[in-house]
Amino acid sequence: MKRWLSKAEVVLGNHSDRLNAINIFPVADGDTGTNLYLTVRAAVASLGGTAPAPTDPGNDVGALLSRAGQAAMEQARGNSGTLFAVFLCAAAEPLVGKARLSAPLLATALNRAQIRAWSALSDPVSGTMLSVLEAAARAAQAVDDSQNGDDSNHALGLSLDAVVEAAFQAVVRTEDELAQLHEAHVVDAGGVGMLLVLDCLRSAVLGEELQDELLDGLHGYKLQDPHIHEHMPADDGVEVMCTISLSPLNAAILRQRLDEMGDSVIMSQVGGTTGQDDDDESTVEASYRWRVHVHVPDPEPAVALIRSLGDPTDIAVSQLAVPRDTRQEPAYNQESSSVPGQSRHEY
Repeated sequence: MKRWLSKAEVVLGNHSDRLNAINIFPVADGDTGTNLYLTVRAAVASLGGTAPAPTDPGNDVGALLSRAGQAAMEQARGNSGTLFAVFLCAAAEPLVGKARLSAPLLATALNRAQIRAWSALSDPVSGTMLSVLEAAARAAQAVDDSQNGDDSNHALGLSLDAVVEAAFQAVVRTEDELAQLHEAHVVDAGGVGMLLVLDCLRSAVLGEELQDELLDGLHGYKLQDPHIHEHMPADDGVEVMCTISLSPLNAAILRQRLDEMGDSVIMSQVGGTTGQDDDDESTVEASYRWRVHVHVPDPEPAVALIRSLGDPTDIAVSQLAVPRDTRQEPAYNQESSSVPGQSRHEY
């Protein structure tokens, strides 16, 4: 699992420029590759070296991925990074206490992840990485059904092959599922990113090479293709992200109010409850940590709303519009920690 995430960090870094180039949905801000890379990098950094952490109960796949997912959630960037963090946290849950991955567990984990990802968004849309996750989960379940719950390595290999193939087909379909993508003649950037993550999982588990040919023929993905987002209308809004502890009621209020203020609202729980019962008969309502993401025209009303409901941490406001006359640096490598410049303000 550590090899999977480390491989995903390198691969997403190397593909970040092309992912940015075709990023036009939900806004043409050209940063999907960067956001995915930075989020996965946070997950990898949380795992340290190859030795188990003192808090890890032995060889626990779920505990390790949960730790990586929590770190990714706390430092998630953008729509794509936040949804990847949701994917990782949700996929870890059925794996807690397990020493190895199997085809039945993979099916359960992917299904949990796709359900959680769809529900994290206030207005989920097909033709995105959500569709890719859903297709992957269905493929894993189909293989598990056909193998009658076989937990052998052979069945796991069949499942991973089917997952990556289904993810690829789902990526191809995104071009015709979203009008913006169809008009620009490109596939969804977040969907390609999820395909790369899943192929890294297959490669790490099976000890095989990445299937680079998967990307052949994806519209807009050739190195010589232009950065599509540079020719799209600029979005004058901003992206607001933070982490905050809220009761379920206040979380629902925040989601509803943010839906009214803007779009691309994502709220996902980070960790467990933070509230406890008082010693007397009164009860303190349990609260949960939430990662919040929204696109709004003006950050001030959104920040004021968030602060009226709780005490947020790591509030970050980033401009959605990007310069149309420059491109972000291509390709990170495994040793580099450099990150292309982003217009980002930390509160």
